[in-house]
Amino acid sequence: MFKYFLGNSPKWFKMTMIGFLIFNIFSIFVLGNTVTAWIFIAEFIFTLAMALKCYPLQSGGLLAIEAIALGLTTPKNAYHEVDQNLEVVLLLVFMVAGIYFMKPLLMFIFSKVFTKIRSKVMLSLLFVFLSAVLSAFLDALTVTAVLISVAVGFYGVYHKIHSSSADYNDDGKLDRKELSGETLEQFRSFLRSLIMHGVVGTALGGVCTLVGEPQNLLIGERLGWDFVEFFLHMAPITIPVLTAGLATTVVLELTGWFGFGAKLPKVAADIIEGYTEEQDKNRTDKEKYGLMIQGISAILLIAGLALHIAPVGLIGLALIIVQTAFMGIIEEHSLGHAFEEALPFTGLLVVFFVIVAMIHDQHLFSPIIDWALNQDPTSQPGLFYIANGALSAISDNVFVATVYIGEVQSAFINGTIDREHFENLAIAINTGTNLPSVATPNGQAAFLFLLTSALAPLINLSYGKMVKMALPYTVVLGGLGYIMVKIVLS
Repeated sequence: MFKYFLGNSPKWFKMTMIGFLIFNIFSIFVLGNTVTAWIFIAEFIFTLAMALKCYPLQSGGLLAIEAIALGLTTPKNAYHEVDQNLEVVLLLVFMVAGIYFMKPLLMFIFSKVFTKIRSKVMLSLLFVFLSAVLSAFLDALTVTAVLISVAVGFYGVYHKIHSSSADYNDDGKLDRKELSGETLEQFRSFLRSLIMHGVVGTALGGVCTLVGEPQNLLIGERLGWDFVEFFLHMAPITIPVLTAGLATTVVLELTGWFGFGAKLPKVAADIIEGYTEEQDKNRTDKEKYGLMIQGISAILLIAGLALHIAPVGLIGLALIIVQTAFMGIIEEHSLGHAFEEALPFTGLLVVFFVIVAMIHDQHLFSPIIDWALNQDPTSQPGLFYIANGALSAISDNVFVATVYIGEVQSAFINGTIDREHFENLAIAINTGTNLPSVATPNGQAAFLFLLTSALAPLINLSYGKMVKMALPYTVVLGGLGYIMVKIVLS
């Protein structure tokens, strides 16, 4: 049984997980529910950190099942968390699958960008800026799915040429050795830095608008703010932070600090350029028609999301239906491949909601909220920002924002705080849950999605590397956000 338990993950990891499962049983009787719940959080974060050794659905899932079995939460409350976040679940299932059918169009667009823009600094800035703009109007997970699709596509092109190349160069073919070793590592590092710039961009844009992140919509509803009002209330903090984020991108690319700065190897650039030219030359009428359908679908997608005509997941389902119907993809097995990327992460997200339900049931954050509300009113926005940022980094920013805005709204309804103070705390909660949460993959669903995607092992993107590469952004975005909160709201 030990041989097959958690498959071919390392023996030490198997022993650690068994140790966790046994220890937790004794812990609940000796240390009590609250301490044990915090231990569960630490153990769950550990399973995320080991994502490249073992997909967290299994290891984290066993912890979630044990948390329910030990009574730290209930299936009903776990289901309630899923129900509250059903839109995110539907988004993952359908929108990611919808993007799958747009891969040829994305590859067409981005291969042109890669071959035309030679400057890595300009390319990085473009990735951050486009991700920020798209996330402000669409959704961070959708934008991340696009980035992952593009990166996997380019890696696939490189790998295909690498695998088919001969070991010699006499007949004009690329030398396989030339594509391996340092060149391959440099190509991976190049993709890794671009994708990290991109997901940070989703956080920079996501904090600005009512629809950028799920918790933004919740906060906006509680305050009665529309799209423009929300943007204007957040702008004094979010616009300086966005500017600083773009400046950080330039500094990181010029200095090469924290794992950034890798250039696209000339061999890889030649491969992508050659691939683009070959694709353009050999593109059939059917493929041209497919690109046209995907282009129209992309316009409809952006319009549908910007106008919020339906929940994002349902728009994703409509995207699948329109594309497959007009491109003639009608066999069940042809549709199945589109869902392979999204469903494992959807399962992991539901497991994560069990841990969130445990946090809620054990009132782990309540002492921090009560303490913050009892401080001097002028210092409360800054304290709320710090508390939200720290808790979002270890749990989930949507959950943290939900808990905090609920408590603050109750204080407003009870007359403890006035309307102006209520608005100031709401701004602090929104920026606090969106900016410092880039510190770890736990904080934002987009980061977690990237860590557990098929791309992460291809480009050697581990939990530790994500934390390291996000660190300068965490310091700049989190630090400047705090300074602006203190200046604007105090």
